[in-house]
Amino acid sequence: MRELFGRRAFVAGATAAALTHGASGPARAAAAELVDGNLPDFHPALKDRLRFPLAWGTSPVRDFGSWRRTARAKVEEHLLVERQHRTPYAPEFTAGPQGEGYTRESVTLSLTSYERVRGLLLTPHGTGPFPAVLLLHDHGARFDIGKEKLVRPWYDDTRLASARAWADKYFSGRFVGDELARRGYVVLCLDALGWGDRGPLTYEQQQALASNFYNLGSSLAGLMAREDARAARFLAGLDRVDARRVAALGFSMGAYRAWQTAALSDDIAAAASVCWMTGLKEMMVPGNNTLRGQSSYYMLHPGLPRFLDFPDVAGIAAPRPMLFFSGALDTLFPADGVRVAHDKLRAVWRSRHAEERLHLRTWPDLGHVFVDRMQDEVFRWLDSVL
Repeated sequence: MRELFGRRAFVAGATAAALTHGASGPARAAAAELVDGNLPDFHPALKDRLRFPLAWGTSPVRDFGSWRRTARAKVEEHLLVERQHRTPYAPEFTAGPQGEGYTRESVTLSLTSYERVRGLLLTPHGTGPFPAVLLLHDHGARFDIGKEKLVRPWYDDTRLASARAWADKYFSGRFVGDELARRGYVVLCLDALGWGDRGPLTYEQQQALASNFYNLGSSLAGLMAREDARAARFLAGLDRVDARRVAALGFSMGAYRAWQTAALSDDIAAAASVCWMTGLKEMMVPGNNTLRGQSSYYMLHPGLPRFLDFPDVAGIAAPRPMLFFSGALDTLFPADGVRVAHDKLRAVWRSRHAEERLHLRTWPDLGHVFVDRMQDEVFRWLDSVL
């Protein structure tokens, strides 16, 4: 039996009993196929059971306002992290050097009752209140920098070197937050747990961290969702910000965070998500990065797929303005999944007679990036909706 377990991760049920009694030939060969690329061999049957019965259009709830409340409550139930709306932010601001047309500050605040979190806050010169953007960083398996991926750090040369390399790789050398501040937006960007001042985590530690959250009756992904919604409320409540004009923006995992925050928070008036939207079943295919676990735990709410797909959750934000970009060459999100998701999103906004508020685009020559021409289109879109 030893050679069977060298390649496969588990044996269960009747097959295990057969091995115990010395089965050979076909029985032994079948046992070796119980796991298929991190998926159980019966995963098609599990996928077939995912019908997303709470999705808009499928749900028995026909009034859209009632559906939104029901769907949001179902998402919040699966976050496993209680709301923290009574925890005082108690912000502490520290001035940084002047930028080109904007001021820099670091801000430390309590997004939850568990710990203080440090973020970066940029404010345009001039007289407010200003529109604002909650800027949400990506994953990228790069943990020494989080908020610094999007806002140029002025306080640490080592992080600045890492941040420049990241910007060169994914953002055409730009710091997206600084670009937004120059255009007249207040920008807030904070570290998620594991990155920057709240890390650095290592890639191999993610799964253990997530499982320990579950053992504690909590959730890593749920914590991030709650923190992002709290950050949106904090930003909207600043005197310098026009609370009616606050957007969420992110790339990759940050894109997931952007549409999720729009679904969970009425403080977000619009959201732009670059390179993270798909149908779950279309993403759960052999070879997809999601099947490796690890980073997926930041976007995994146990049990929620029994009720809602990813675009169904994003649809809770309708009919507010939403932008979704994808790259046709992005191997993380198969084209079938993007197509399914976009079709679902169109149906929701169309049902609200607001299809013009939904901006969907797949860039045929691009992969998993947020390059300058994509940024410029997002900036113009933000200007138009805010």
